[in-house]
Amino acid sequence: MKKIKYIAFYESLDNPLSDRQFAPSAVNKIDYIVSALIQNNYVVEIISPSWTNATKGYKRGERRKIKDNLTLTTFDTFGASTKVGRLLKYLFSLVQLFFYLIISLKKNEQIIVYHSVMLSLPLRVAKVVKKFKIILEVEEVYDDIQNFHYLMKDSENKAFKNADKFLFSTELLNSRVNPQGKPFIPIYGTYRVESNRKVAYVDERIHVAYAGTFDPKKGGASLAIETAEFLSDKYHLHIIGFGSSAELERIKSQIEDISSKTNAKVTYDGLLKGEAYISFLQKCHIGLSTQNPNAKYNDSSFPSKILSYIANGLRVVSVRINAVQSSSIGHAIEYYDKHDPISVARAINGVNLSDNYNGRAIIQTLDADFREKVRLLLVN
Repeated sequence: MKKIKYIAFYESLDNPLSDRQFAPSAVNKIDYIVSALIQNNYVVEIISPSWTNATKGYKRGERRKIKDNLTLTTFDTFGASTKVGRLLKYLFSLVQLFFYLIISLKKNEQIIVYHSVMLSLPLRVAKVVKKFKIILEVEEVYDDIQNFHYLMKDSENKAFKNADKFLFSTELLNSRVNPQGKPFIPIYGTYRVESNRKVAYVDERIHVAYAGTFDPKKGGASLAIETAEFLSDKYHLHIIGFGSSAELERIKSQIEDISSKTNAKVTYDGLLKGEAYISFLQKCHIGLSTQNPNAKYNDSSFPSKILSYIANGLRVVSVRINAVQSSSIGHAIEYYDKHDPISVARAINGVNLSDNYNGRAIIQTLDADFREKVRLLLVN
């Protein structure tokens, strides 16, 4: 079997005792890509420079088996409680990654790298020394979200130029960061079909779910709640997701206010994960992907919740943005054009629940297509 290294801030979700830095959403996608690599007869080693979130103590790195054909390598790290201490902690991890790359990689060896601005400099310098090849997984252009200082922006742009091939979260990223026309394939998210749990609400309502962040900058949760005012009593709008305690209280207050103005039912159903989340979605009929259509990040990221909805058999109502409409699943979405609750409600009312829609078949096609394309990307 062939071997490949994957550089990413990672920790197994089956290790609840870990205090290292990682994002669960990133880990889910990395796990999916790893599964595709393994099915293509690769042995994968994930190299994680993740540091501890602890404020004190020293933790040794390790190399451990996650499952068959997958190992995880981590580096030494230490806790820090001051700004200077945290900076040194970050640098310590990046220096270890640099020397690991210098020691372990061979000339022209291909590695996959989950795009992070922090990794740009050590990877670029190590590549000059060892002449390895980088397949850069780009989920988004971080400058679109964080409005970087020019030095950070420059570092991100150099990371793009330094890559030899790409995995993009949306086709739109190709024209954005790949003017040289280097090989790439899109992967919108995790293409895992969820089997039918055969669960359902016993009432006669149409159940609509918004799952995601309560961040007011994204605006999705608030717009979903406002939509209920323009829905009839045959609808039940469910809000599930995450946010700060202040954001959660604001969402609950908004639900209470809208509930007094509408015949539709509106409820906050908590933050659900794992099997509870899957079973909940499968009791619903429609999933909402409501976000500000004018946000800069729309052209550099794909709303992952759309795939989650489709994989669980839901129809999807989404804002009309290029990243979704131009994708290979754009035809399966019901769109709204104006960022207002009336437009969203009109799109919800326009969903045909009696057609031959098969969301799981859509995901199965994406899965098979990606596994073949990533095989070709690696061998060509």
